[in-house]
Amino acid sequence: MQPIIRKATIADVQSVAPLFDAYRVFYKKESDVTAATNFLTDRLTQKDSELFVCDAGDNKLVGFVQLYPLFSSTRMQRLWLLNDLFVDPNYRGKGLSVKLIAAAKELTKTTNACGLLLETGKSNKVGNKLYVKTGFELNQSCNFYEWSAV
Repeated sequence: MQPIIRKATIADVQSVAPLFDAYRVFYKKESDVTAATNFLTDRLTQKDSELFVCDAGDNKLVGFVQLYPLFSSTRMQRLWLLNDLFVDPNYRGKGLSVKLIAAAKELTKTTNACGLLLETGKSNKVGNKLYVKTGFELNQSCNFYEWSAV
């Protein structure tokens, strides 16, 4: 069966949580599948993110993309933050990330949003190539600042 991209439901949380945990570990966070499960459950039940999963069949989830809604004051429109994108290493190289990004772009269109934003580390060579390949442009005219309360 060819993997399909579909919108996640609360029933998918147990299957996608290990992938979400692996994504966090990639970004140097401690593994915590229980916290990942709780976090994803909260996001879906509170409807404050959109989560698409890559289903390889028999509900075997092998990737996901999670988006958060933002608003652009200057454009006076919704804007989506593509915050999380991950594909199981055993399923990489099959174009699944491109399909997950296509789902994010379709969400942008169907919600009449003005675009997608994302951030990734400069050291994420694969991700940086992927985003350019899928039509994202590196905005070199802006500075990105961060303040952390922790």
